[in-house]
Amino acid sequence: MKTHDIVIVGGGQMGLSLGYYLRRSGADFVIVDSETGPGGAWRHGWDSLRLFSPAGYSSLPGWLMPPPSHKGYPTRDDVLDYLSRYEERYKLPIQRPVRVETIRRSGAHLEVVTEDGPYFARFVVSATGTWSHSYVPEYPGHDLFEGTQVHSALYNRPEAYAGQSVLVVGGGNSGAQIMAEIAPIASATWVTTHDPLFLPDDVDGRVLFERAVARMKGPPDGEPVGGVGDIVMVPPVKAARDRGDLSSVRPFTRMTATGVVWPDGSETAVDAVIWCTGFKPALDHLQSLNVVEADGRVHVEDYRSIKEERLWMAGYGDWTGPGSATLMGAARTARDVSALLTSALAEAADS
Repeated sequence: MKTHDIVIVGGGQMGLSLGYYLRRSGADFVIVDSETGPGGAWRHGWDSLRLFSPAGYSSLPGWLMPPPSHKGYPTRDDVLDYLSRYEERYKLPIQRPVRVETIRRSGAHLEVVTEDGPYFARFVVSATGTWSHSYVPEYPGHDLFEGTQVHSALYNRPEAYAGQSVLVVGGGNSGAQIMAEIAPIASATWVTTHDPLFLPDDVDGRVLFERAVARMKGPPDGEPVGGVGDIVMVPPVKAARDRGDLSSVRPFTRMTATGVVWPDGSETAVDAVIWCTGFKPALDHLQSLNVVEADGRVHVEDYRSIKEERLWMAGYGDWTGPGSATLMGAARTARDVSALLTSALAEAADS
């Protein structure tokens, strides 16, 4: 029987950050990860994906990401290399591929049920992220559309859409970056709920993290937080703006077999729709604990489930720590969660 003080479910950036701090504390823990290799969600990013902040500001605890050998911010492959070397550098106890089927109560422990047998733990940290639970809004006629539909989670490269009529739906950074590389080779339309909000050219992604922290703390003197935009002007996005490729239109009302219908009743034939519409927390493994609420989240206090105190949550967005779903935010959240876990273990040992 595999029994540990702590089982971390998920070996991406949050799992590694937690592992760094827990290893320093001397805790008995293991990380189980469903992927076949290091990198978490970064293994699935599109080919040209790049960070929108410098390497040194996008690092996990203990070791700064080395600057890339090329000009500009780190690419997906740079991040993958860093994460692989990180877990090797700190000899983190990661077992993969291990797919967690469910987590259930088992006396004083939580039982993590996997295809490779159960793990028992005093505490479980769920750090599965959001990549495997992509969100696509429900439009009338969605199932009737006969063209290609792909979420940004599964998008790879623009060449597959050359010469086609393409809708890129979603006004965030993924929508802007994909639109920037699709527009030169396809008849592309960017669909957003409102005019995209761009950061100034000389501001990078660090401001997004700082804004997330400010939101959690509350603005001083009643001043609003943010207001300078959301889309980071990485070089490909700047180039697309300068070409005039980043104008957008408001959403269509429904889909047909061959295209979409706009609010004025006009119809456009479409070959492909790329959904850049975000993600939801991937929490199917927690259903048997009855802790997932109607909003798709687990209600927590200091990262700890209110309904099941042996369960901790990390890395799903601001509700589990400001910027916790980002490389730059993972370290701060992991430090806090690890300290609280260590204290909880000590209390459990004394009881």
